[in-house]
Amino acid sequence: MKNNLMALVEDAARKKDIPSFQIGDTIDVHQRILEGQKERTQIFNGVVISRRGEGMREMFTVRRIVQGEGVERTFPLNSPKISKIEVKRTGTVRRAKLYYLRKRVGKATRLRERKVKVSAEANGAAKAGKQQAAEPAKA
Repeated sequence: MKNNLMALVEDAARKKDIPSFQIGDTIDVHQRILEGQKERTQIFNGVVISRRGEGMREMFTVRRIVQGEGVERTFPLNSPKISKIEVKRTGTVRRAKLYYLRKRVGKATRLRERKVKVSAEANGAAKAGKQQAAEPAKA
């Protein structure tokens, strides 16, 4: 009973506009920052090295290199201070946590790009478009 009530409360407070991203993806996190009476948006971009928790307690850690020094920030996924998350690149990884990137510098921190799977319908439409383009126009 208690778990069902907690799940209902958490579902009501969860954000709906969160894009799907995984470990190894390069993302931009748009965070609202209050400076006195003014509010501005600061962008933190980097590689997602971990995700943990579930529901309202889910958090993710983003790592980037600034002036040769590694900087990591952990964000709550459902925080009202996060205005938007944009996925810039998708990365292929074989681990759940990328803590080994902390020891690497420069080009050694690169990850392979994940290939996006295309559905059969979209693939068939793309092939049909190529065939039409290959045929010369009859006048």
